[in-house]
Amino acid sequence: MEVCPVEVAVSVLGGTWKLTVVKHLLEGTLRFGELSKLLAGANRKTLTRQLRELEEDGIVHREVYPEVPPKVEYSLTELGQSLAPVVEVMNEWGAVYGKQSTA
Repeated sequence: MEVCPVEVAVSVLGGTWKLTVVKHLLEGTLRFGELSKLLAGANRKTLTRQLRELEEDGIVHREVYPEVPPKVEYSLTELGQSLAPVVEVMNEWGAVYGKQSTA
């Protein structure tokens, strides 16, 4: 049986904050605290889990620096960068939908 490509995409990106994380990381490397502030509605446990899942799926790169206190930075891999057009279209669609649903 053939696997639906949309199902594959949703299985990788279908998390409450995953696409929003990708959207912010498209702007550049961020530390956990910076991401946490940008995603004010996300609790730390959920954000950590979703970042780990994105890392496991090859979308996000996690760089740990041997410092005290620990410094961890997140950036997009080449595969993650390839999501830019998807995020852009979803952002545009969301803006249009948001205007229509409040009208």
